[in-house]
Amino acid sequence: MVSNKNVFSSLAAWRRRAVSRAVHRGTRWVSRAGAVTAERPGPYRFRAIGPGTRLAFPQGTVFGDPWIALGDHCIIAQDVTLTAGMMPDLDLGPDPILTLGNGVVLGRGSHVIADVPLTIGDDCFFGPGVYLTTTNHSYDDPEVPVGKQWPRSAPVSIGPGSWIGTGAVILPGARLGRNAVVAAGAVVRGEVPDHAVVAGAPARVVRRWEAGSGWQPPLRTPAPVPVPEGVTPEQLAALSAVEMPSEAEDGGAPGAG
Repeated sequence: MVSNKNVFSSLAAWRRRAVSRAVHRGTRWVSRAGAVTAERPGPYRFRAIGPGTRLAFPQGTVFGDPWIALGDHCIIAQDVTLTAGMMPDLDLGPDPILTLGNGVVLGRGSHVIADVPLTIGDDCFFGPGVYLTTTNHSYDDPEVPVGKQWPRSAPVSIGPGSWIGTGAVILPGARLGRNAVVAAGAVVRGEVPDHAVVAGAPARVVRRWEAGSGWQPPLRTPAPVPVPEGVTPEQLAALSAVEMPSEAEDGGAPGAG
């Protein structure tokens, strides 16, 4: 005979599963409905928002949107701040202040703060929590609180094809060249050449591509092999298993003496 306790326990478990499914369905619906696209711009009046571009819900702080131009097929993750001007409702003139090229990806929780021109080139990828700004506090007067002193501003440009690692900070006046790489947590100011890797705070060049000799210092890992066209995920997994040496073949687990 089934006890009442078992029946009630089964009903409670069923209710919890049903509520969980409903919550997740509702969350997915809200995420889709709250996303911003060219067809569904929500409350924003961007200077431009290209086809295929999507700002995930919830958006971070967004103001000065009439002076923000977003290219095609950009991915703006959740909680990303995009601002033009020092505060909302300013007239910033006829030209856009913040411009994203095509195919830009901004990681979750990033901040892009522009009160003078800030330009991000095509196909730039940003990890989570990146901070870009054209404005910095000044502290010239030792008698006045830093937050009350007039800030300094300088344009920022990120060259096409660049990769900015998690938690990096790009300061006013930074100019990154084409296919530049910024390591996670780096603090960048000044100029970064094309095809250079920078790291540290303040960031410095730690590797760069030189015509005729390649990467200097040389890369420590082999170049990735492109996946052949037509290969299925199952075939790729099987191929990886075959190419990965077993512990018996390589003398034991990595790091074994």
